[in-house]
Amino acid sequence: MNLGCPNNSCKFYQKSTMQRKDGFFFRRDDSRKIQRFKCTYCFKKYSSTTLTLEYKQKKRRMNRFIRNELSSGVSMRRCARNLSLHRTTIARKLDYLAKKARLSHAEFLASIQNASVTHVQFDDLITSIHTKLKPLAISVVIDSQNRLILGAKVSEIPAFGHLAKLSRKKNGHRKNEHPKNLENLLKYLRPVISPIAHFKTDEHKRYPEILARNFKHARHEAFPSMRASVAGFGELKTKKYDPIFMINHTLAMLRANINRLFRRTWCTTKSIEQLQNHVDIFIEYFNEMILEKN
Repeated sequence: MNLGCPNNSCKFYQKSTMQRKDGFFFRRDDSRKIQRFKCTYCFKKYSSTTLTLEYKQKKRRMNRFIRNELSSGVSMRRCARNLSLHRTTIARKLDYLAKKARLSHAEFLASIQNASVTHVQFDDLITSIHTKLKPLAISVVIDSQNRLILGAKVSEIPAFGHLAKLSRKKNGHRKNEHPKNLENLLKYLRPVISPIAHFKTDEHKRYPEILARNFKHARHEAFPSMRASVAGFGELKTKKYDPIFMINHTLAMLRANINRLFRRTWCTTKSIEQLQNHVDIFIEYFNEMILEKN
């Protein structure tokens, strides 16, 4: 990758007009020979990898292994131990892999534009940040014909049920970001989803009004919630036929493969941003597996 001069004060910034080759260097990290360049206008020297996300990384060989581990139910510290890396390296790689995953997912969505998705299911996976008194909702939208995940967004929500009173006492009133973030997610996916798509969801009271604002001509079917299977991570249902099986199965996959989403785990989320990063990494990994099978 080479986008031209990286000096933003240069007249030929990110242009190769005044670019000239300037030798090579051997990158020990992955045993590659890298081309150097020189801008003959500002005399800035750079290489073909200066503007990449991997710039100055020292563990490039491990990137794919780390992504696969973090998307397979392995905690960050166990990943560091398994790969003989420092836990700080894994924390930094999480940020890098999330950025790369979002770029890859944007390219994937661009490849299926023209409103080609006609069958959609979406729902929310409930988790928490540090304690169950601080719940979060992960809104997930999928193409139910091929199980591909189209998008996911983490939102802060107020506590509900028997923990609501205790949560308000300890943490005050929490914001409900779920309706706004779900609507923004559906707006983002408009170029991909057909205006007359068939949506299937559960009977959440906010779903009809959000869909009505973003997909006026779409068909929406809502199904009552059913009792969960004991072995289904709270997502898969006990009855023989589940009309929204695809989204429930996808949420169960998130629950089973992202360590911080386990029902019983020592690993808890400490920030919404890092949970969003981890979810984005899993989306890229999951979609890649689905596309390889097809």
